[in-house]
Amino acid sequence: MKKIIIVLFIMPLFVACSRNAVTGRNQLSLLPESQLQEMAVAEYQSFLSKNNVVSTSTNRDAEMVRRVGSRIATAITQYYSKQGKADVLNGYKWEFNLVDNKEVNAWCMPGGKVVVYTGLLPVTQNEAALAVVLGHEITHAVAKHGNERMSQEMLTQGLGAIVNVATAGNQKVNSIFNTVYGPGSQLGYTLPNSRNQEYEADHYGLIFSAMAGYNPREAITFWERMAAASGGQKPPEILSTHPADANRIEKIKGYMEEALKYYKPVNK
Repeated sequence: MKKIIIVLFIMPLFVACSRNAVTGRNQLSLLPESQLQEMAVAEYQSFLSKNNVVSTSTNRDAEMVRRVGSRIATAITQYYSKQGKADVLNGYKWEFNLVDNKEVNAWCMPGGKVVVYTGLLPVTQNEAALAVVLGHEITHAVAKHGNERMSQEMLTQGLGAIVNVATAGNQKVNSIFNTVYGPGSQLGYTLPNSRNQEYEADHYGLIFSAMAGYNPREAITFWERMAAASGGQKPPEILSTHPADANRIEKIKGYMEEALKYYKPVNK
């Protein structure tokens, strides 16, 4: 009987583990991406309705956010279409909004629902640095990092058996979704995996921003500014879901040669 239970528990893992088309890494994905996108639309609209969205018609910063984000989205779409992997972006309907909030933050939900907080812009300081951030956040979405984290948490709660079952009405799954994707969430249950995902987002986000015509070299000075802005108050890397600033910058330097191969300056 125990053997049968074990088989029933681990069977979904084999079914749901697949090679990610963006990163090439084997990844656990228990949830249909289409379901996550539906949930993201509802959460995104709820967030926008409760926050002060800056108008692109009257604000240059808001227009910049939309312009930079759209260029990255176009570059990614063209690249994966040429690679025969257009299905990576199935269901994506991109939205880029600037929200009046002093927090230094930005995020992207499944389906391309992006928010940048005004508090980030004094640190980015220019379009290329903003592109680095948006490339990073968009990578989290297209590489299905949130799906992976939700899947890991579902297993810890014994929810692995709901693979391929509609999840939007499941209260526990909704709770996990809000923890992973809700604004202000820490996005990380298993710390080593979370840091690996951060490095993946840095790596491919750098490439995506370069494809869109933004100088990837700006990533180094941006993260140096981020480190200075934190004032040394971050916890040690072993206790954090994000890499230590010095480690992140060194990794980015290692990605630079590859990213520069995709870089052609944007015509403004």
